[in-house]
Amino acid sequence: MILVISASLHPDSRSRILAQKAKAKLENKSEPVELFDLSKKPLPLCDGITAYGDPNAKELANLINQADAIILASPVYNYDVNAAMKNAIEITGKAWTNKLVGIMLAAGGPGSFMSAMGVANSLMLDFRCIIIPRFVYALGDAFQGNDLVDEQIDQRITELVEETTRLCSALRSLP
Repeated sequence: MILVISASLHPDSRSRILAQKAKAKLENKSEPVELFDLSKKPLPLCDGITAYGDPNAKELANLINQADAIILASPVYNYDVNAAMKNAIEITGKAWTNKLVGIMLAAGGPGSFMSAMGVANSLMLDFRCIIIPRFVYALGDAFQGNDLVDEQIDQRITELVEETTRLCSALRSLP
């Protein structure tokens, strides 16, 4: 199963559009996929004590544990993934160990294109995740209303999905 996590809490989220697009492309490949939307299943702030027992936190940790790969879809705020995504990683911790991870970002300007590196480095160093080297980075003009209209961004999502499924297949075949 491939898990797509939509981290935006904004009701008209562009990163959620990316997440839904990736989910649809995975379904078209007959790949088992789950979408976990943090706007619909909010997590408590990670306090290092009680937050781990929250039902949504437990559900997300369980989905991450079960997933062969995870695709993150996050808005970029202040040159980084949003706090909800960082909190989700903190609250689910070791469930991330050795996972295959892809990253999709929606941002307001072109200057934040390296913003995925902070979360990528953290996942690689803290949990030995394998980061798929096919990031999707979309600006506002790639969208009209609730639709992705930029064919290049759509193609990059296709490439991310293709690479994710290819690497999942390779990892599944290892002894």
